[in-house]
Amino acid sequence: MKQLLLFILSLTLVQTVSAQDTFTNPIFPGDHADPSIIRDKDDYYIVHSSFDYYPGLLIWHSKDMVNWEPVTHALTKNVGSVWAPDLVKYDNKYYIYFPVSNTNYVVWANNINGPWSDPIDLKVGSIDPGHVVDEKGNRYLYFSAGDYVPLSKDGLSVTGPAKHVYDGWAIPREWSIECFCMEGPKILKKGDYYYLTVAEGGTAGPATSHMVISARSKSPLGPWENSPYNPVLRTGSEDEKWWSKGHSTIIDDASGKWWMVFHGYENGHYNLGRQTLLQPIEWTKDGWFKNPEGVKTEAPIAKPKGKAIATKTGLSDDFQQGALGKQWQFFKEYDTKRFSLDKSGLHIKAQGKSLHDSAPLSCIPQDHSYTVQIEATIEGNATASLILFYADRIHTGIGANAESIMATLRSWQFATEKNPVGKHIYLRLKKRGQMVNMFYSADNIKWTKIENSAEVSAFHHNVLSGFTSLRIGLSAAGEGNVTFKNFVYTPID
Repeated sequence: MKQLLLFILSLTLVQTVSAQDTFTNPIFPGDHADPSIIRDKDDYYIVHSSFDYYPGLLIWHSKDMVNWEPVTHALTKNVGSVWAPDLVKYDNKYYIYFPVSNTNYVVWANNINGPWSDPIDLKVGSIDPGHVVDEKGNRYLYFSAGDYVPLSKDGLSVTGPAKHVYDGWAIPREWSIECFCMEGPKILKKGDYYYLTVAEGGTAGPATSHMVISARSKSPLGPWENSPYNPVLRTGSEDEKWWSKGHSTIIDDASGKWWMVFHGYENGHYNLGRQTLLQPIEWTKDGWFKNPEGVKTEAPIAKPKGKAIATKTGLSDDFQQGALGKQWQFFKEYDTKRFSLDKSGLHIKAQGKSLHDSAPLSCIPQDHSYTVQIEATIEGNATASLILFYADRIHTGIGANAESIMATLRSWQFATEKNPVGKHIYLRLKKRGQMVNMFYSADNIKWTKIENSAEVSAFHHNVLSGFTSLRIGLSAAGEGNVTFKNFVYTPID
């Protein structure tokens, strides 16, 4: 219970402005890309892309769209890299549609808390599914290219071929974008119209790339009329705090006010990934939504009405609660036979020839600067590592085996000095800005800095592709076992 409570508190926003009725973006610090949100009476639920990390599709709950707590992971079976999901409630059931590689899947549940079904292959390509239902109860999925397919009544299969009905909004050629890249269709019904919201401009690249585009139609199948207010939201220049703002879902709150939830990169902190942002919209007399005059993403914003359910503390975890906390995900696997937890900590069976194929356990940092440390006990010929992990081909950090203290720089792992501590060791990383220093200790009191340090500003999508972020990872590589406990994450001001 202590572990779950700590995580419930871990990814929520401390309000630094004086008024209690305002908030400052982001509402999800750290890598929470492609948000899809629903309101269920006065409860809000949201899900994000989980990429190659499992268990995946973590669902969150809120009462005010600012403070959030984790509910459950909806995906435990590894089907590949999960992008841009769409969370849906229809006919008293919950669904998440999501793309993986060359197909799309759906999982469903009778209760948002689960259990969730195994993933069902819809056997249809394209990306970024967006669910819509017409007034007769016919169900459809839109995709990124402006196509849609009909769905069965239960929403678990495709019943016909794709049809193209929307070409997007023409971006002026002189604008600096990554690509046209229309994606992320989200559809809602308000009054006489269906409103289609898409992203254009590319999710990364220049600061001014991504943008929010709106169109409407009196049928969910078109024809679609583009908004005169397009782009409804776009980063204006690289001087702004939030870059590449886009991939928005439009939602009303319990008091009838309207909002858009979207993502963006933070200027100067690109390797934190795309963070989830929130700001209000307003409706015009002629039935379009737009960004209210004077509202800025980076400024304090009047908070939606609702009960705050948490405050921010940290990601720390003693691993003595008997279950893996919801903040933790393994890279490219979820093998419950590989790990166990008890009062002595988290036991992970070592695997892989080196760190890059060890399927590390990771969590998402939420601060620009922080110190993170772990206590590890090494058995056999295993190497325990504490790392900052972007992908299997690029990571950095400190490790130890029975003989050596190991340094990892840009995925090159080597023995940097003899291990004077033994098989029970404390490892620490101190990230201040983009500089990372590495330490070890025998007693958690006296710390020794190794000679190697790292600079991680280039560990991000614009350099490395992959769309992900720099995560904190725990690795057990080689042969044997590693017991981890007393994971401590401390933000640095």
